[in-house]
Amino acid sequence: MSETKKTTVKSGRSARLGTGKTLGGVSRNKIVEHLSAADKKMAALIERVGPLTLESNDIQSSYQALAESIVYQQITGKAAQSICKKVFTTFETDIFPEPHIMLAAPMEKLRSCGLSSGKAMAIKDLAEKTLAGVVPTVEEMHQLEDEELAARLTSVRGIGPWTVHMLLIFRLARLDVMPATDYGIRKGFALTYYGKNKIKAGELPTPSEIHRQAERWRPYRSAASWYLWRATDLEKA
Repeated sequence: MSETKKTTVKSGRSARLGTGKTLGGVSRNKIVEHLSAADKKMAALIERVGPLTLESNDIQSSYQALAESIVYQQITGKAAQSICKKVFTTFETDIFPEPHIMLAAPMEKLRSCGLSSGKAMAIKDLAEKTLAGVVPTVEEMHQLEDEELAARLTSVRGIGPWTVHMLLIFRLARLDVMPATDYGIRKGFALTYYGKNKIKAGELPTPSEIHRQAERWRPYRSAASWYLWRATDLEKA
């Protein structure tokens, strides 16, 4: 996947929603069998990649998870980890400071941690909307439908559809998410359905093209997305 970063911020529990023989409460074998039966080219990709090993790590704090996702946007994982460590050191904590602390912190203090002005303002907006109850708790997140959750989260500055999609797939184990605007998804789709020549020509499928094909993958588009990400890994190998 093109933008997802592996984090080390201490805001999550051990993986439990998407490990073992099930994903989101559904047998992994059932998911793979459905995708293979629905789409021949997806079946061929699954054959090349192997078992579905997508994991989803549950979260303890929606605020913590979203704050770290803001930090990790559009920078390397190493750079994001460095910023997080600086935040922890500056605020003398081992997790992101609580919302009321971040809201009261001067912008200069946040900027000194390596946060851009945009990300600092985004985290302040996240803190404010968390205190106001706009950002749902983890318990509420598990109860909300994807669309309603997305509407509430994207009201926060700096949180767009891509961030929400990653949260839904990798933290909430939602099974039917299709992040069609993601570069890695678009490249993996092109490799799987069009071949390398189209990529060499600089042509990638549009999100609408991907969405049309993805109708075949319902209700397991998250797993299909994972396989498309793996297609880019195979191309690099």
